[in-house]
Amino acid sequence: MKTTAELKSEAKGILRGRWKDSVLMCLVPTLVAIAIGLLLFFLLLLPAITFLQNNSDIMNSTASYDGNSGGGSGGFVGGIIGALFSVGISWTFLDLLRGKRQEIRPFSDAFRGFAGPVILAVICIYLLMTIFISLWLLLLVIPGIIKGYSYSQAYFIFYDEFEETGQRPGFLSCITQSRHLMKGHKGHLFVLDLSFIGWHILALLTFGIGYLWLTPYISATKAAFYENLPKATTV
Repeated sequence: MKTTAELKSEAKGILRGRWKDSVLMCLVPTLVAIAIGLLLFFLLLLPAITFLQNNSDIMNSTASYDGNSGGGSGGFVGGIIGALFSVGISWTFLDLLRGKRQEIRPFSDAFRGFAGPVILAVICIYLLMTIFISLWLLLLVIPGIIKGYSYSQAYFIFYDEFEETGQRPGFLSCITQSRHLMKGHKGHLFVLDLSFIGWHILALLTFGIGYLWLTPYISATKAAFYENLPKATTV
């Protein structure tokens, strides 16, 4: 397995000469993420304003309920949309890494996860992982985080099997295979994520604009991580 520095170097190699198209590919998801963030902000802010304008216990309880419901559902839908965009970007970088293609088609590639044959699978895998991770989080935070890393390769596994056979593999099977694939490698991925903390801070300081460059960098690195995992461990 390659080191974090080697994986990042491999990602930079993928992006070299393709930064413009990579940024354009991530433009729509970034704008959608900003829009969802603003929506959630106002969903949480409006009940507070209502409370201040209508200083009564009844209005206070109603506003609190509406705010929590709207924010929770908005975050859930946002997670699904984010997953659909993320898989399209990640699969594109995986194809580039493998030499299956040489160019990025920014706007069509960003929406690969929304294609008819795969959209249901991506949503179902997301829902299953969310349920499983949430159940583990009910026990303790750390086990939930560990399971999140265990399931992290499910979308890549689905893509490989779908591309190879032309048929959708079982959703639970993808998650199970990811769990086996990540045995002994969860710590490596955790360290890889930590290495991007400084870049996340810089991106946030630019009010999210920096993610236009950071998202391709992270996605390409994660594709390199998956490609370098010893696939024999899935058996």
